[in-house]
Amino acid sequence: MSSFAARREPLAVDVQVTEDEITVSLADGRRLSAPLVWFPRLLAASAAARSNWRLIGDGEGVHWPDADEDISVEALMLGVPSVDYSQRVGGGA
Repeated sequence: MSSFAARREPLAVDVQVTEDEITVSLADGRRLSAPLVWFPRLLAASAAARSNWRLIGDGEGVHWPDADEDISVEALMLGVPSVDYSQRVGGGA
């Protein structure tokens, strides 16, 4: 008997952004959270801008037009902060 299951990419269905973290709910019931400091553009954005988001790629990512920020579900799953955060912490340009 085979235990093979079709592998499907996780897709976002909902997003919540607080003063401290971003939480993305996935279609399969999982929730991914990351510190908001990892995403400086969202951190600096107003509460209204943070709440103005839309799913992109059928849920492969999230876009905040007012903050000019895009975050992929894959990056959240891998624990990858934004390039802006990485450059600041790593001392890059």
